[in-house]
Amino acid sequence: MSEKNKTKEARIVFMGTSKFASEILGAMIAADLNIISVFTKADKKSGRDREIKESEVKITAKIKNIQVFQPERLDEESIVEIKNQKPDLIVVAAYGKIIPADIINIPEFGTLNIHPSLLPKFRGPSPIQNALLCGETETGTTIMLIDEGIDTGDIVKQVKTEIKPEETYSELSDKLSKLSASLLIETLPLWIEKKIKPARQDDSKATLCQLIEKSDGKILWTDEAESIFNRYRALSPWPGIFSFWGNEDANKRIKLNKISFTKNNPAEKHHLGEVFQFEKGVGVQTTLGVVILEEVQIEGKENVKIENFVNGYQDFIGSILK
Repeated sequence: MSEKNKTKEARIVFMGTSKFASEILGAMIAADLNIISVFTKADKKSGRDREIKESEVKITAKIKNIQVFQPERLDEESIVEIKNQKPDLIVVAAYGKIIPADIINIPEFGTLNIHPSLLPKFRGPSPIQNALLCGETETGTTIMLIDEGIDTGDIVKQVKTEIKPEETYSELSDKLSKLSASLLIETLPLWIEKKIKPARQDDSKATLCQLIEKSDGKILWTDEAESIFNRYRALSPWPGIFSFWGNEDANKRIKLNKISFTKNNPAEKHHLGEVFQFEKGVGVQTTLGVVILEEVQIEGKENVKIENFVNGYQDFIGSILK
């Protein structure tokens, strides 16, 4: 490998699956890096029609005719395959699989992971959602050396960014994928030329992420309005937030597809979860503050603006969401 073109000549294996990872792969392709193969999760059935869906990373790789591997497990066969490819570097972003030590240690320049948080904060899955759930006003992205722990490796490079007050998961994820891609392209030449010394994480400041599940979208009206709004931001668009409406014989799930909030309780007292009209629109009472409904979707129906919903279900005002 010539000194002049070390970065362009370095043989890189990329591992990733999601839209977040696809943005990073696209930036690497645009930078004319030598990506010799891509590893991504297997195709899966999706939607009501159970159509086979390819990962965003696979779609991006196929456009540029990059060889794609989709092993169910990174087993001995995968280890042999990667060794035979003789990579100088492995780059991982939102792959969704644990990388075994026998793969981590193959390339000369190690295995780098892009993790969208300010490590050691929010180690583990779903760091973007967890930052929003916690009401953080700042986050960032970290390039780190993978070791055998969960996001415990040495930090190669890190950059911060603001979280805007109404930013949702999809918006913040898009912003962080672009930031991560830019940071990686800027960092790789310095890393390959050995001009960066990685720094150990301070384990005493580490926090762990919760894995996001569909049931996490269930709203508790005993929470504060701001906390519910942060849950909406974190879980938008998947799995979304929801409550239940109706009597015991016909309790229906209702998705709250667009909401806002006010921290102030109205002068008139309401029960927790009670739906009422006030000067700011249609609200739901919480322990502290009011969640303002803007768009809702009852189970089996289309998403509608709250004004239309109230016109169609006039018993909604005054009811209690559970």
